[in-house]
Amino acid sequence: MIRVTFISADGERRQEVDAPAGSVLLDVAQAAGQPLEGTCEGQMACSTCHVIVDAADFALLPRASEDEEDMLDLAAAATRTSRLACQIMLDGKLDNLTVRIPSESYNMQGM
Repeated sequence: MIRVTFISADGERRQEVDAPAGSVLLDVAQAAGQPLEGTCEGQMACSTCHVIVDAADFALLPRASEDEEDMLDLAAAATRTSRLACQIMLDGKLDNLTVRIPSESYNMQGM
C-alpha cells in the first residue's frame, strides 16, 4: 500500500489515505472525496485533475509528457511542481506522497 496525503488549498485539512501500488492518483483522490473532476477520463483534454506535488516528491515522478505540459499550461494556479493526477501512477518510490489541492480546483458535480 502507498500512503498519500492530500492537503486542502488553505492548508487547514489533511487527509491521509492508503492505496494499492499501481493505482492512479486521480482515482485515489476521487475515492477519498477530494474535489478533482478528471472530466476528460484520461484523454488529456482537460486540466481538472491538477494537483501541486510536494517539492521533494516531485523529483521522484517521471518527467511529464509534452501533452501533460500543454494541459498544465491551461490549469489555474499551476506551479513548477504541478502535475495532472490522472498521469501519476502510484508505486513504491512514491510512498508518503504529499499533494496539495489548488485553491482554484473545482468539481463540476458540486463536490
